[in-house]
Parts: sequence; C-alpha cells; structure tokens
Amino acid sequence: MNPTPLLTTPFHSHATATEVLDGVDLTGRRVVVTGGASGIGVETVRALATAGAEVTVAVRNPATAEPLVRDIAALPGPGSVRAQAIDLADLGSVAAFVRGWQGPLDALVANAGVMALPDRQVTAEGWEMQLAVNHLGHFALALGLHDNLRAAGDARIVVVSSGAHRNAAFDFDDPHFAHRPYDRWAAYAQSKTADVLFAVGARRWGADGITANALNPGWISTNLQRHVDDETMRALGAMDEDGNIIEQPYYKTPLQGAATSVLLAASPLVNGVTGRYFEDNQEAPTVPADDTEHVGGVAPHALDPKAADRLWDYAADVIGR
Repeated sequence: MNPTPLLTTPFHSHATATEVLDGVDLTGRRVVVTGGASGIGVETVRALATAGAEVTVAVRNPATAEPLVRDIAALPGPGSVRAQAIDLADLGSVAAFVRGWQGPLDALVANAGVMALPDRQVTAEGWEMQLAVNHLGHFALALGLHDNLRAAGDARIVVVSSGAHRNAAFDFDDPHFAHRPYDRWAAYAQSKTADVLFAVGARRWGADGITANALNPGWISTNLQRHVDDETMRALGAMDEDGNIIEQPYYKTPLQGAATSVLLAASPLVNGVTGRYFEDNQEAPTVPADDTEHVGGVAPHALDPKAADRLWDYAADVIGR
C-alpha cells in the first residue's frame, strides 16, 4: 500500500512529450540531458528545447548530437541545444564536465544508460559497467553539480530507471559481481533499482530546493536494446522467427517514451514532488517484486529509505566524496 495518495496527471500512457509540455514556457531554463543524442533522449531534448529551454546534451561523442543541434537552431523561438562530452564510466570525464559548467542548472535528466551487457565489463575503478554508467556516473555528476542545482532555487533531477528494477534489489555485499556469477539481467535490474533509490535518497537536498524523481519510460525500441540477443527478444514476444519486430499495444514511440521524462523535468504538475517513481505519466503504485499479475509498478525494495541512505553513503564513498 502507498502511504499517500498517488499523484495523477491528465496525460494517458501514450501521450507524447510535446503534448505534456504544451503551454509550458521554459524560456531561460537550463537543462542537462545525458545520452540525449539517441533514443528517447533525442525527443526529451527536442521537447524541452522547443518549449524554450537551453539544453546541453551530455554524450561521449558530441558529434552524434550535431544533427539535433542543427534542427533546433533552425526553429524559431528561444530554445537552444549544445553538446558537451562526458563519459559516465570515467570519473575524470565527469569531473571535467562539472568544471566546465558555469551558473545555475534547472534540471538534470539522467537519461543515458546501457543494458544487458553480455559479458562482465569493469571500469578503471573496478566497477561493473552497467552500475557504473546507469548509477554511479550519474550520482557523481549530480553531486558535482549540486551547487549549480541549488543556485537555481527549484531544480529537478530526473532519473530514467526501468520496470526491470523489480527483478533485483541492490546487492550491497557484491554490487559489482566480483564474487557471484555475472548475470547481465541481474546487473541491469540492480542498476535500475539504484536509480530509484537515488531519487529517494535525494530527499536530503529538499532544503536546497532540489527535487528528484525516477521513472520507467516504457517499452521503446531504441539502441538501448543493442545487446539483447534475438532469442531473448523472441522470448519476450518482441520478435518473430524471421527476426521481425512484433509491435505490441504497449509499445511506445521515442516521442511517447520521453513524455514521463519531460513531465518530471518541467511540468508544473509535479512542482515540489520528490522521491517518487512514475510510469505512463502517472505515479506508479507499489507492488511486491514477486507480483506476476502486474506488469508495472514499483518494488518496495526500490523505495526503501534505509536502503536509499545506505546506497548514498556507499556511492559517495566509492566516488571519493
């Protein structure tokens, strides 16, 4: 049971990011979107910039964002897009991005991610790659930009998680699969649980005017699935025997998948809301992790404030903060 009424909005599950921001003026607002050059990131950036925001696309290769930069530059209105390099698996790269940022930051959208790496990969620090990119790198970025977020007065952090978080709690004993057999899906699920816990733990920044919420964008066919083999896609009912994608009613376009991200980043409907998990443009109900009757919802282990605080302390320690 959820202790407080769930927040609802007038937007249906397949509303687009454009519809969610209809009538919202973001002129003068500054936003960073990681991984904003592909998938739902592109549409997140496009919707925010079209509404007037100054958006920085933080990606490993800024050249990949150039088509989007040109597209937005050709549109009328105050919105703009620029690209800046960041490698979330490299603390030095994250620190360089932070040093290069000047002035207030109104929203940080932690959108970049990797999924289901078939073999265990580790960073220079020995971190499992999915946890490094999906959580620890974003955590380091948020901490580094904390003063800039505070300076905005009413800043928001948006963390793109996944419904896969229900499949694994955070393993504090062996988060990097150093001692247990590596399982790509368990590693992905754990990293996405960490994303939700980060939003819960960020309640400590409430006095600084910073809110944080996590979301599940839904099922969207993007480059994120590049490591998912055909056998798995068929098992999910997402591919036929000839390798063709089978569209399902719950599938979303990237523009629809970006809707919940921009809702949390910029809509006045969620002013002051923090530490919650959304999907389909609504706050999601809490369901047991082993509940097989519901495809959506958020697992209790991802909203546990004690686990959130423990993860915050762990992450701060490993990144040296």
